[in-house]
Amino acid sequence: MKRREFIGRAALVPAALATPAIARAQTGVRWRMPTSFPSSLATIQGGAVRLAEKVAELTDGGFRIQAYAAGELVPPLGVLEAVQTGTTEAGYSPGFFYVGKKPALAFDAGVPFGMTPRQHFAWFHHGGGGELMAEVFAPFNIVTIPAGNTGAQMGGWFRKPIDSVADLQGLRIRAAGYLGYIFADLGAVPQQIAIGDLYPAMERGTLDAVEFTSPVDDETLGLNKVAQYYYAPGILELGASLGLMVNKDALAALPPAYAAALRTACAWSYSDMLARYDSLNVAALRRLIASGTELRAWSPEIMAAMRGSAEKLFSEQAEADPDFGRIHTHWRAFLDDQLRWMSVNDVAAENVLIRG
Repeated sequence: MKRREFIGRAALVPAALATPAIARAQTGVRWRMPTSFPSSLATIQGGAVRLAEKVAELTDGGFRIQAYAAGELVPPLGVLEAVQTGTTEAGYSPGFFYVGKKPALAFDAGVPFGMTPRQHFAWFHHGGGGELMAEVFAPFNIVTIPAGNTGAQMGGWFRKPIDSVADLQGLRIRAAGYLGYIFADLGAVPQQIAIGDLYPAMERGTLDAVEFTSPVDDETLGLNKVAQYYYAPGILELGASLGLMVNKDALAALPPAYAAALRTACAWSYSDMLARYDSLNVAALRRLIASGTELRAWSPEIMAAMRGSAEKLFSEQAEADPDFGRIHTHWRAFLDDQLRWMSVNDVAAENVLIRG
């Protein structure tokens, strides 16, 4: 071989070795991802869009996901079915929207008197929760990955003051998952209504109250214009995890580098969404109060009734559904340990700061 030819060929080797593995992976992967949220919500729906952007960024544009707002591709509460059937490769929606299909799906997002965002993320990734949720989603041919969290949510918007449990009797309220079951147990009439329909329903009087998320979203939806009383704390929802539901076959078909990029983007999205809520909610709550919203606290009687109802419902569900019972036992033990640890350090320190 001539010296010049050898040097020319050898020069190609470092360039090939320097090419990132992800760039050498299969290119041109395109997925569709419907969500359960309207495009107006820059926090939740924006989280789905930013997740897709992060995947494209990590794969140098080789793997692109198109996010669709609620109703653009499938109905707001049809995301799980779309992913299960392979109509779409992925979907962005919380598991507690689908407890009617399988009660244990609630643990994918969160249940009343449950985990904070940090605790849920720890349980899922390092506490055995991910393996348990994989078993729950397996019959649906879906893999779920935490990809966002709203943080602790407010107690909801009400047309009238709620001073006692008796004030909940017959109250028509939008409440999702087990939150709705608790309100029903206390005498209210929970309804599952698409997020984009909440304002019109309150305006027409077909709803008396709405529990959605927190100040920045509630302000965007205009809920302060149709209800005056805003309740806290959000003890029934200390954090709602938004899951990326992925069709199992579609995930298996991804090149390993793209699958890794997807999981990395989900972890980033979880943290990014929570940070956005923590940052935006403060100013939003100030604006709501300045506009006439009356901020109120749940009475000790109501909080005790809610907790008692939650424990009763979980016990009944555990007896009726072995899968739910097995996961609840594991989940409860992890949460109890977390609460002990937080009481020693984090919460104790935060209470000192709050009290000044």
